[in-house]
Amino acid sequence: MADWLKSVLPADCPPHSGLMLGRAGSDKAMDRGGLKLSSPAFGPGGELDPCFTADEEDAVAPPLEWTAPPPGTQELAIVVEDATTDDPACHWLVWGLPGQKGKLLEGEVPPRVGKNSLGNSEWMLPALPKDGPAHTFVFQLFALDLPLTLMPGATREQLLGEMDGHVIAASVLTATYQPSDEEDWDEDDDDFEL
Repeated sequence: MADWLKSVLPADCPPHSGLMLGRAGSDKAMDRGGLKLSSPAFGPGGELDPCFTADEEDAVAPPLEWTAPPPGTQELAIVVEDATTDDPACHWLVWGLPGQKGKLLEGEVPPRVGKNSLGNSEWMLPALPKDGPAHTFVFQLFALDLPLTLMPGATREQLLGEMDGHVIAASVLTATYQPSDEEDWDEDDDDFEL
């Protein structure tokens, strides 16, 4: 992994050179023009709520917000990957976002979505074993100097090919998740006593 990439990821993040950020980004692009990706649902390095994972019914993608990108930005793209897996598992490929300050609401369907690691064009819910280690999810925002011509349902490699050489700024936000091994309490349980 490049030294610049190590410097923008948390110390406990697995050093994965296969992340989209390592392949399409650069040290000069990081946070250029004050570009920052954040979420009202978790802070940098914070924990994902189960409502964004396979551990809850009706789970959805988390909300994201970003500041205005540098001048010359034509489009924004978001890639979310699990850095803890051998190959970074792709949870979300999003593009077609206007090149301006903006946000995606919780569960909002973006304008263009590509195939995740399961081959679906949607937010891939993290599904982790309860006895396994915590996983680190890397939310990557890219400001591009041209509009992408990809059709919805494109693959990660197709998106990477279109972005190559056109990333003028990037920002990263990480979150962790480890399922709780506590059993859900059911208030209708007949064995419950005060």
